[in-house]
Amino acid sequence: LDLEDTEFKCSFNKLIEAEDVDDGMLQGTTETDDIDAQNYVNMEIGLRRGQEGELQRAVVRRRIVDAEGNPIGVANNNQLLDTRQYEVEYEDGGTEIFSANLLAENLLAQVDEHGHKHLLMEEITEHRSNEKAVKKQDGFYSLKSGTQRRRHTTAGWDFYVTWKDGSSNWIPLKDMKESFPIEVADYAISKDIQDEPAFAWWVPHVVRKRTRFLGKVKSKYWERTHKYGIRIPKSIREAIEIDKENGDTLWQDSIQMEMKNNRIAFEEFDGDVEKLMGYKKITGHLVFHVKLGENFRRKARYCADGHKTEAPAALTYSTVVSRDSVRILLMIAALNGLDLQCADIQNAFLTAPAIEKCYMVAGPEFGEEEGKVFIVRRALYGLKGSSAAFRSHLAETLEELGFWSSTADPDVWMRAAVKPDGEEYYEYILCYVDDILCMSMNAKEVMEGIGKSFKFKKGKIEPPESYLGARLRKKSLDGVDMWTMSSYDYVVAAVKNVKETLK
Repeated sequence: LDLEDTEFKCSFNKLIEAEDVDDGMLQGTTETDDIDAQNYVNMEIGLRRGQEGELQRAVVRRRIVDAEGNPIGVANNNQLLDTRQYEVEYEDGGTEIFSANLLAENLLAQVDEHGHKHLLMEEITEHRSNEKAVKKQDGFYSLKSGTQRRRHTTAGWDFYVTWKDGSSNWIPLKDMKESFPIEVADYAISKDIQDEPAFAWWVPHVVRKRTRFLGKVKSKYWERTHKYGIRIPKSIREAIEIDKENGDTLWQDSIQMEMKNNRIAFEEFDGDVEKLMGYKKITGHLVFHVKLGENFRRKARYCADGHKTEAPAALTYSTVVSRDSVRILLMIAALNGLDLQCADIQNAFLTAPAIEKCYMVAGPEFGEEEGKVFIVRRALYGLKGSSAAFRSHLAETLEELGFWSSTADPDVWMRAAVKPDGEEYYEYILCYVDDILCMSMNAKEVMEGIGKSFKFKKGKIEPPESYLGARLRKKSLDGVDMWTMSSYDYVVAAVKNVKETLK
């Protein structure tokens, strides 16, 4: 492996104008380095976050230091070897730790050769116009022949746009029309402003062109309401309606199971809520999902409305191993003849105590207990501190077993071990929130050690069939046993969806 990637290094240095950076910052850091002078601090970047890997806007806030105030990691003029660690903050106040090489990789992937960031639109939420906008009565002009023509103008109109990385801002119509003509046209029609002079001269043409080729808006709406061809409810009422239409109780069963498992998180409060000093009242809702790797099992998840609460102080965590780490470690496992075992931690967040002080009034999800007041005692899904609480609880368990977190990927844990023939190697634990994958000569024994602190779903520890949505299979290639990743299940689901849609 050639770690001296000249093309990457050249492109990256060009982007961050490395010629202006002091050589001492690139050659390596010491315990006396000025941690406020690092070149990544205050950079804005889109980073993948959460189980679904959603791209969210984040700002690099500070260099990470140890308990004695010394900066962690060493700078290197080869960005691939730069191990400095930084705290990044998302727009909701949550923070995570990233190494400098991961920040460099994300930055380079999101900009062009001039350093301009490419944004993907989430939705248009508002519009506005000012005195420069042409009024309807002035929307035409006359030629010398007396023929009237529409004015081609976009002046005076702006749209408030939310981007995929979580950021949002006002964009002039002239730019929106060039980049997102179909989305703007549909928005104008939905808001009944398509007859305004700034829209009337081009919106009908875009609508006709869109209809001729393929209805993009229809396909996007279908994707929001279905997953793997299965309709996803947005509420309990809709879940019941879908079950009635399908002649089963799959969604209702998933709701009952979820609320039964979640009951441990709530402590009933019979007193006056006014006496709950320091407690924040919150609400909750159900999120519905389909598990591809479990025969399309319907799943309901009860989540607190954490977006309505303040983020706890010093909230720093990471809970999602990267796909690149999985690929690399699968190769390492093949070269070392390691066994793979995996398990899902049951009700993972509920194993940790809640960080926030909250209470809530039970909704219809609670069945006969609807209307009761509950104090939230466990790290309920949705609360801003829940991921941090669970991650801390899991980290303590792994550290007690002798594992330490990798610098390159905080959710890859390592422990030195010795093979039966005396050869030294590393055992690995990969954490994808509550999905735990172990690579070791004695993988099942390691997982059983973790199982003493956590309950695994259905008590199962077994070789993985899928991980991060990809199918895993153990195969023998050229006489070497190894694990492979395949997108087979995704392809099967995609083909099935296309066939059903075409019908």
